[in-house]
Amino acid sequence: MIEQDDFDIHTRLHTIVRGEDEAAMVESVGLALVKLPDVLNRLKPDIMIVHGDRFDALALATSAALMNIRIVHIEGGEVSGTIDDSIRHAITKLAHYHVCCTRSAEQHLISMCEDHDHILLAGCPSYDKLLSAKNKDYMSIIRIWLGSKEMVRVMRKKGIEHHPNFRAVKHVPFDQFIQLVAHAGCVIGNSSCGFREVGAFGTPVINLGTRQIGRETGENVLHVRDADTQDKILRALNLQFAQQYPCSKIYGDGNAVPRILKFLKSIDLREPLQKKFCFPPVKENISQDIDHILETQSALAVDLGGTNLRIAIVSMKGEIIKKYTQLNPKTYEDRIELILKMCVEAASEAVNLNCRILGVGISTGGRVNPREGIVLHSTKLIQEWSSVDLRTPISDTLHLPVWVDNDGNCAALAERKFGHGKGVENFVTLITGTGIGGGVVHQHELIHGSSFCAAELGHLVVSLEGPECLCGSYGCIEAYASGIALQREAKKLHDEDLLLVEGMSLKKQETVTAAHLIQAAKLGNAKADDVLRTAGTALGLGVVNILHTMNPSLVILSGVLASHYINPVKDVIRQRALFSVQAVDVVVSDLNDPALLGAASMVLDYTTRRIY
Repeated sequence: MIEQDDFDIHTRLHTIVRGEDEAAMVESVGLALVKLPDVLNRLKPDIMIVHGDRFDALALATSAALMNIRIVHIEGGEVSGTIDDSIRHAITKLAHYHVCCTRSAEQHLISMCEDHDHILLAGCPSYDKLLSAKNKDYMSIIRIWLGSKEMVRVMRKKGIEHHPNFRAVKHVPFDQFIQLVAHAGCVIGNSSCGFREVGAFGTPVINLGTRQIGRETGENVLHVRDADTQDKILRALNLQFAQQYPCSKIYGDGNAVPRILKFLKSIDLREPLQKKFCFPPVKENISQDIDHILETQSALAVDLGGTNLRIAIVSMKGEIIKKYTQLNPKTYEDRIELILKMCVEAASEAVNLNCRILGVGISTGGRVNPREGIVLHSTKLIQEWSSVDLRTPISDTLHLPVWVDNDGNCAALAERKFGHGKGVENFVTLITGTGIGGGVVHQHELIHGSSFCAAELGHLVVSLEGPECLCGSYGCIEAYASGIALQREAKKLHDEDLLLVEGMSLKKQETVTAAHLIQAAKLGNAKADDVLRTAGTALGLGVVNILHTMNPSLVILSGVLASHYINPVKDVIRQRALFSVQAVDVVVSDLNDPALLGAASMVLDYTTRRIY
């Protein structure tokens, strides 16, 4: 047939090994694979067109793919239910471009992760002739072919060729074959022809066995899958013979060839040959990606305050993933028990939050030996808390490293890692809250002192005749500027009926606090304003002493009272400090939880031991 169409034939290959078994098919594929490389090297085709699902087509596609030749596969994506499926789909995976016949086949190709842009839904090329091929003069063609051709082996054994109503032929040219099936009373067998070409004419078909199960079919096909039991074939013939069914256009509309030619012309031979598969989106496995590791590395931060016990899961970026708060028990035993309980719960939940806990950092008031993880003695705010080993019980319970430091030092560490102190060589942090604390960073390192008492900035003495401090001394900054000191002065004013002004009210049982003093000052209470100005001046004098001692380039005010003190402190620096240190920057911290972030930074810095 190829010769009759006047093709220029470059090479003839004899690859089919005689035989009816599977071994002969395998040998044929192997023989083709041996011979094809030489032919393809000589031809050097730009594009190889491979059709269908035969085993010899698989050999051709395999050779072309391995030799980096573009492959266009025609009629891929269909389903027939036998080894043909495996061969067809294997060719699909080797091919770069696809021409399919039906919408279902197109969807199958897409489901097989083939690039949608490389798929053409053209229809079956044979339909271009089928839909216009029905010939009225079909009887002459039938007479020609009801004659002398060799019969297949099984039919010969049965002697069917001697029956007057049967004729068997080995091959009929396509143009004449379609006339036979177009006018047949019934087509019987297991060929795809019954689904494709025959369907175009509506000729009845009986499909035997399971070979074509899965193929799309028109109304003309009747399946006999377990032939032949209970005379099913005969029954099917009685149902199907001479029936007339609608013509099916499932496999094409008669315009496939022009579409295929246009598709071939559109292929850019400069496009990279490497085939790409359009796999469905899959969540990327980033467990070994450094950015992912840094995001999931976290610390368990503990803030042991006078009133509350707070624990948080803190990420490497300083994000507080989750925070837990409970009232701090009064006794040592209850306090330790609660710390351990909350830490265990937080560490367990961290797993569900995809947080990898590297260790535990603890911020606490008082004097701390950070080398041993021991609170040497705490402030009066935390009773029964002296010579307490926090590291051992927590480490033993969680099997994690534990760091402990003073809350003022932790605030400085938080600023160094996450706040204004990042990258600053020398700076001081002052915490203005219930008490006054702080931390000093010199040459990027936190100063602890010989007896771990450095940076007790709240107990710098700024007046010989000042009020008594909780430490037992007089005139400390904390005695003037802490929340407790402001609360004390607010109570004095209230007792003398000098606190409340128009716009303020205080319930009978309500406790007077520093917040009431600040509110009164904002509403024009001169007495309250004097107290705040005195507190700000005392804090400013303390800062001047720090500037003259440490000469930092930055002072960071942290805590709830920082914004109220920033301007008075700057005023005192301008009035009292040496000219050489007046250029120091004084800023208010941007961090919401410096104690927790500082506790976390001890873990994150010391466990990673490197900066990214």
